[in-house]
Amino acid sequence: MTKELSDKKRKAIKDRLQKKKMKQQKPTTDRNTILGTTFLVIRGLSVVFAIIISVGVVFGAATGTGYLMSLISDVKIPDTKSLTDKINTIHQTSVMTYSNGQKISDISSDLNRTKVTSENISPNVKHALIATEDENFEHHKGVVPKAFFRAILGESTGGANSGGSTITQQLIKQQILGSAPTFKRKATEMVYALELEKHLTKDQILTDYLNVSPFGRNNKGQNIAGVEEASQGIFGKSSKDLTIPEAAFIAGLPQSPIVYSPYSANGMLKSKENMQYGLKRQKEVLFNLYRNNYISKQEYDAYKSYDISTEFIAPGTVETQNHGYLYQVVYNEAIDKVYDYLIKTDKVSDAAQGNDSVIDSYQKQAAQKLSEGGYTVTATINQSIYQAMQTAVANYGRLLQDGTGENQTGNVLMDNKTGAVIGFVGGLDYNTNQNNHAFDTRRSPGSSIKPIIAYGPAIDMGLMGSASRLSNYPAKYASGQPIMHVGSPGTQEMMTLQEALDSSWNIPAYWTYQKILQSGLTVQPYMSKMNYKVDNYQIESLPLGGGIEPTVVQHTNGYQALLNGGEYDQYYVVDSIKDETGKEIYKHQKKPVQVYSKATSSIMAQLLRGPIKSQKTTTFFGHLSTINPTLANADWVGKTGTSEDFSDAWLMVATPAVTLSSWVGHDVLSPMAPSTAFNSNSQYLAQLANSIYQANPTIFGIDQKFTLDPSVNKSTVLTSTGEKSGSMSGGPYKNIAVSGDTTTSYWAKSDGAPLTQYKFAMGGSDSDYADVWTKILGNQNKN
Repeated sequence: MTKELSDKKRKAIKDRLQKKKMKQQKPTTDRNTILGTTFLVIRGLSVVFAIIISVGVVFGAATGTGYLMSLISDVKIPDTKSLTDKINTIHQTSVMTYSNGQKISDISSDLNRTKVTSENISPNVKHALIATEDENFEHHKGVVPKAFFRAILGESTGGANSGGSTITQQLIKQQILGSAPTFKRKATEMVYALELEKHLTKDQILTDYLNVSPFGRNNKGQNIAGVEEASQGIFGKSSKDLTIPEAAFIAGLPQSPIVYSPYSANGMLKSKENMQYGLKRQKEVLFNLYRNNYISKQEYDAYKSYDISTEFIAPGTVETQNHGYLYQVVYNEAIDKVYDYLIKTDKVSDAAQGNDSVIDSYQKQAAQKLSEGGYTVTATINQSIYQAMQTAVANYGRLLQDGTGENQTGNVLMDNKTGAVIGFVGGLDYNTNQNNHAFDTRRSPGSSIKPIIAYGPAIDMGLMGSASRLSNYPAKYASGQPIMHVGSPGTQEMMTLQEALDSSWNIPAYWTYQKILQSGLTVQPYMSKMNYKVDNYQIESLPLGGGIEPTVVQHTNGYQALLNGGEYDQYYVVDSIKDETGKEIYKHQKKPVQVYSKATSSIMAQLLRGPIKSQKTTTFFGHLSTINPTLANADWVGKTGTSEDFSDAWLMVATPAVTLSSWVGHDVLSPMAPSTAFNSNSQYLAQLANSIYQANPTIFGIDQKFTLDPSVNKSTVLTSTGEKSGSMSGGPYKNIAVSGDTTTSYWAKSDGAPLTQYKFAMGGSDSDYADVWTKILGNQNKN
């Protein structure tokens, strides 16, 4: 009894001292002048004065006051309704939609939250929270001087410190401002807290806090927020029925919810060792209850010896939602856009953006905003086309199977004018394989990289034209290893660029790339602009697909650039994001990058008709002509590619409107049947293209044609050399007149084709040229 009276007496004295202290702290005209009109509407100027004094300790009074003013100068106090509405609103579910506005899915949040009234929250929880998080909660006006002082001190030593926040400030942070570790946010938080305290009672603030705060995981492994979900998910009872030991455990969770939670992500109880963090925290809360006179010494001793873990309910069934490839792609890009929006809104400096803690904080905020902020994310994905592509892979994915193990596929349909992803196939079946082969799998592009990294740049640099000749005589790498050459002796020649492309010969591409390097030039600017990752541009097999591993969507983007007047428009799947009020917080903006000249782009488009129409490396056009003759009439261009040992098969096809890609391979690098690349992938892609057409007949732009840009130089050249006729000297020859059949060669540079030289082709040895000139001059003499 004596102890109880003593405790009450001490509490009464403490209350009187606090009231006396508050009466003594009255604002002055000078102080109002310093703080300006921003704080005229804020009660509790005594707190502000104390803050200024604290700042002065660190920086000196003048500097501290100026710094404080700079922080709060842009803070606008919201109107009462706006402020209280945001505090009391449980955020809405966000949604992602197709380009037509039809729903793809709600954006999941495994965060379970149930709002309850004050009467349905046990006073035990309220007392435990106050005693632990904010022992002066009943007396302050929303902030306490030590909080700002601690923050200023933290910055002066190299980083922000958000500790010491009142419950009111924490509520503002959770519901309105987020937890960005910046002092601008901290200053705004303090101003808002002071304002909120004028309009809500202490119990309302406490109730709101307990309804929105995170409390870790429940017995199903779900994230939970709000005291009711915590009570039900941990102890299996309503929050109004919590005992003091139970309340102490729950009140301790918000400081570090996941660490202190008794349950793991799978809903199982944590190990005894990991459980100790939460149990130790509960005992700290119990001590805080005793220290602040909410419980007696006898009660404290009894409760701290009680094992609260015996009351944790048994693990339940883990609840998961399977969304599929589309959800994950849209969600991942949306997270990035919301992250950028928050960084911009909070005016985070470039230096701070490199800080790991800042990055982590904003990533968490972005995820929370996206899942709980009532956002509408509109994707570029065409609903009917996407669904048609999924049906196609379900029906025709069997065509890709060759008995070597399950062959997976990744496909992307991209708008050439914008880079927008219209549809894609992530794999055969998400339920059995969650790896997104269109967006995540990185594999060697094989010969499909040749137009991007060798022929396109060489034309763009003025090193060759469309009718130039390239050596296809046997050649070796510097190591002495032969470069793969498959064919009859008749293919050992100086062949045309068109033939090199149509049959996808390796040696001509090798020599073209070597010519670029030997000319002191580099393709790095081209590849970097298109976001290809290349570690070493000196790799000899680079133009054959060695040393480079793009994703399917990235490689599709490369062809988009090559065929879109040379203009690269980075691919995207999120067109816009609106918040719960309908305000557009993100809208895709076209930011074109010129990679190749328009002339080069149009020349390459003419050349790339060959690989498709000739059907030397793919049967796509033949299958499409049989399935859908109307679609086959589109102006199709493209290129094939296979990696070493047939581990990867690529087929890139395009019309002036769109690019459609197909990669096939095993998840584990291993060979497929050779016919998979030539026929099976071709047959599958023809069926896929037809399915897309049936869903939207206009998407391929059948009436559009690739045309030569006016800047293209048309040179009349000898068919035999790809260069202009005239007098040639070299080898055993001197001033030999070279003539014969001519053709038109398209060049991207204004000076066009040069006069015929002895070494007129890309690559080739002296013996190769001796051989080819014997043939050329022999034919010339015959004529």
